[in-house]
Amino acid sequence: MSFLLILISTILLLILLTYAFMQRPEFGKKPKGKRLDRILAATNFDKGEFQNISFTPNLAEDAKMSTVLYNFFFGRGARRKPKQPIPSRKTDLKSLAPDENVLVWFGHSSYFIQIDGLKILVDPVFSGSASPIPPTTRSFKGSDVYSTYDFPDIDILIITHDHWDHLDYKTVRKLIPKVSAVVTSLGVGAHLEAWGYDPQRINELNWNEHILLRDNIRLDCTPARHFSGRTFKRNGTLWSSFVLKTPSKKIFIGGDSGYDSHFKNIGAVHGPFDLAIIECGQYNPAWKYIHLLPEDEMNAAKDLQAKAVLPVHWAKFNLALHDWDEPIRKITENAIASGIPLWTPMIGELVYLEGGQQFSKWWETID
Repeated sequence: MSFLLILISTILLLILLTYAFMQRPEFGKKPKGKRLDRILAATNFDKGEFQNISFTPNLAEDAKMSTVLYNFFFGRGARRKPKQPIPSRKTDLKSLAPDENVLVWFGHSSYFIQIDGLKILVDPVFSGSASPIPPTTRSFKGSDVYSTYDFPDIDILIITHDHWDHLDYKTVRKLIPKVSAVVTSLGVGAHLEAWGYDPQRINELNWNEHILLRDNIRLDCTPARHFSGRTFKRNGTLWSSFVLKTPSKKIFIGGDSGYDSHFKNIGAVHGPFDLAIIECGQYNPAWKYIHLLPEDEMNAAKDLQAKAVLPVHWAKFNLALHDWDEPIRKITENAIASGIPLWTPMIGELVYLEGGQQFSKWWETID
């Protein structure tokens, strides 16, 4: 058999294996039918994909994909994973008093909010991985102290977008019996419906649309500067931030986003915010348009007119090239200069939404 024939056969085999692998249910489904019709009619959908408000290249102008990939897989020097387990606390979520307004962060961008009697869960990832190939993005040791068993019934499950570190197949499947309703970005419901969620319980919003969760509790879908996709094809579903308005508080649920004018616009329309939950990790200058750099976060908080900031998107997965604790160290320094209080709970620590709580610099205790 000639070398050329062997090479062609090998390539074909790899293509077939890749195709078969991507038929697994966790990759989800593409929107179709009425859902697709709604997407095609959306003003922010053009040329076959959703668009950001501003032109958003995949990489910064001076970056090369080959260099980014090489540094990600073979780069040395950074402490990209902690050497010791992440410290945490285990709050009994099922025994919370119903009148308590509290928040519990689970690492990365997963958190639970109980406010004005409503139980909300945002972007839960409890499978121990944020990838279709689990060994490539395992969660840090100590960061997985919670499982889906630990949750009470959830009134609203919010999914900001369909990336693997925000929409976890195993987790959302196990949560089906506990979730009363889902609110997510336009198109993402196709995945959830394919995984067993009743389509009547799925509410998909485009930017500048809203839903009443109860008579006096409103959730607005607001823009973000990011992208989407669980396969090689990008931007077939929408990515969003959300604004939660209740009788007692106004909270910004940031999702993932690069810095842009939308923060100031959201602040002008919906602000000021009692709390802004904003990503602070997994950044790199090469992808500054789709993730906040440390110097951007407090600017975004000021634009939003935030009275306090909870930094998320860190302390659970190694998805960038920086030291695992670099995000929180830098944002802590920047927060002092901004004068905006920074909330930095441990994973699982009970956070009281009334504010005034003191938080330790727990990341300084581990290497």
